[in-house]
Amino acid sequence: MPAIVDRPAQRYVAERATLGIPDFPRIADRLPPLIGTLAAHGVTPAGAPFFRYRVLHPGPRFTVEAGVPIDGGYTPDEPAFLGELPAGRYVRETYVGAPDGLAAATGAVLAWGAAEGLIWDRTETPDGEAWGGRLEVLRSNPREVPDPTQWVTDLLFRLAG
Repeated sequence: MPAIVDRPAQRYVAERATLGIPDFPRIADRLPPLIGTLAAHGVTPAGAPFFRYRVLHPGPRFTVEAGVPIDGGYTPDEPAFLGELPAGRYVRETYVGAPDGLAAATGAVLAWGAAEGLIWDRTETPDGEAWGGRLEVLRSNPREVPDPTQWVTDLLFRLAG
């Protein structure tokens, strides 16, 4: 069952792309090089890597960031950039399974939130639905957990206000 949690602001390094579901590996594959670059500069990740969905476009297409939380003052080279996840109240649900089940898990959380009367931090724009905080936090390392049906992902959705 989803839970409401308070999260502090968190700096991160990321790369961004706008793509459809079939092209998602193009952004997902940016996480290992980001982590490697941080390690080469002596920067230890301050948490698990994540995908931050910025805009859900019609199509369906997404503007999504592949990010790694950091502490400190590291400045990345382009195309990477610094960002900050906003502090606030989030709905968190933990999903265990292969990535192809994430859409259904997300739909279930959004339906639960609607039934609870929750208001999400999202805005309708001409480009699509912009989210202030919508994350998939990757708690499993595929090198350590090779079976995708055992991968653990936290789904996080920021509440308005």
